[in-house]
Amino acid sequence: MSARGGLLLAIALVAACGGSDEAAPPSAPVVTTAPCADPPSAGRPLGVRCGHLVDERGRVVVLRGVNARVEGLFDVTFSDGRAPLEPIPPFTGADAAAMRDWGFDSLRLPINWSAIEPTETGGFDEGYLDRVAAVVDAAAAAGLLVLIDLHQDAYSKEFGEDGAPLWAIVPAPRPEELLGGPLHDLDARRRSTPVLAAFNTFFGASADGERLRGRFVAMASHVARRFSGHPAVMGVEIFNEPLGSMEALRRFYDLAYPALRQAAPDKVFVFEPDSLLRNNADSWSLPDTPLGPMAAYAPHYYKFAFTATEAVRQAMTKDKLALQIESARDEADAWGAALFATEWGYDPRGTRAAEYFTWQSELHEQTFSSTAFWLWKEQSQGSWGCFDYDAATGAFSPRDDVRRWLARARAKAVAGWPTAQSFDRASGVYSLTFTADPTMTGPTVIAVAPALGAPLELTCDGVAVAVAQAENGDVELACGHGTSSAHTITMRLAPLP
Repeated sequence: MSARGGLLLAIALVAACGGSDEAAPPSAPVVTTAPCADPPSAGRPLGVRCGHLVDERGRVVVLRGVNARVEGLFDVTFSDGRAPLEPIPPFTGADAAAMRDWGFDSLRLPINWSAIEPTETGGFDEGYLDRVAAVVDAAAAAGLLVLIDLHQDAYSKEFGEDGAPLWAIVPAPRPEELLGGPLHDLDARRRSTPVLAAFNTFFGASADGERLRGRFVAMASHVARRFSGHPAVMGVEIFNEPLGSMEALRRFYDLAYPALRQAAPDKVFVFEPDSLLRNNADSWSLPDTPLGPMAAYAPHYYKFAFTATEAVRQAMTKDKLALQIESARDEADAWGAALFATEWGYDPRGTRAAEYFTWQSELHEQTFSSTAFWLWKEQSQGSWGCFDYDAATGAFSPRDDVRRWLARARAKAVAGWPTAQSFDRASGVYSLTFTADPTMTGPTVIAVAPALGAPLELTCDGVAVAVAQAENGDVELACGHGTSSAHTITMRLAPLP
């Protein structure tokens, strides 16, 4: 999303985000699918099995990642004299290492069609993809997995933020509709006539739509093929925040899915619902049939973030947030896909931000939803993210409160089928219940954000075990190996207010 709202039906969504002011009882932990009989995934580094991401040892994997728009990759420059849209921060190995120190284990990396295939007949820009590869390598060196995200906002940089090249806009925009920067009106651009018309063509049933989708899928397949052998790339997200009906998006995914599976059979195909309502409301339509193996469903969690009034935000509760996230698990199951919410966020200076961050994290953990936080660094638009920016010095400084809010203990790799987990930062107590699977190898890994410190105590089924803490806070233990019964891991950490 570039975290600045979406194409919104403002009045309807304010009502939908508001809900009742009466707080309901806390949501019960979500119980996931029972141990399954599906064969192990062949994905590298990750595959999909029974609604979960899994690693090459068969363990259920839950990612907690972060988005980063990178200078030179998020292509917002023009060759005709128009002002650049917005400043984008650079990305270095130090950023990647800092992400690990914040407790993140993966990077969602937005890239743009406009830079990959800038002209209709000139082919793909391998120099641009070399720059993408350099960022992927820097992330991999720090131990981060990478999701390559084919990103757009308001369809194209020519009249929105970024996405499609000029030649792929149908109907072609008039000269006065070609906009430059600075970008201070993204919401208006998203709702503009040229943007909506371009989306209607791309996802529509016309010959132009069919042609553009074919070109897009050919481009995406080239990108997937380019990174198909990279050990840190876990998949490709086909289209950020699409705008279309279930029928229209299914038509697009039914074209893109087999093409990318052929181009990169070991990588996960990540796809999103329609962005008009799903990002801010509670659900999306269910498909008639699953998409296929090695797929991950990627809703975005932004309820209350954009359209809610101050009064609604003052009255928000964890239970009101829960509907959006719990329904996402049902939708992922209907698609036969893993659940990977590739964006979630909130203004860190906003109303009740500390509670919002905590509730979101707890709900992600209850649903075993992989997530990617929006955003690492941002010096434009709403200046969200993990850092403050000083325009006078050009320096970024960590937001210590955001780091504290995001500091969690959570399941990262489970040698079995998880059923429930919880973490109470105030008491420092973490608990994971799972059914062991003897076909899975390797230890169960609990990720402990470095800000929480080393565990004080660790037990498997009530029996104390030695703490084996790896780099960046990961705690590994063999609990329940060789069995197919239920087990409980508990951990005690120093409380963090």
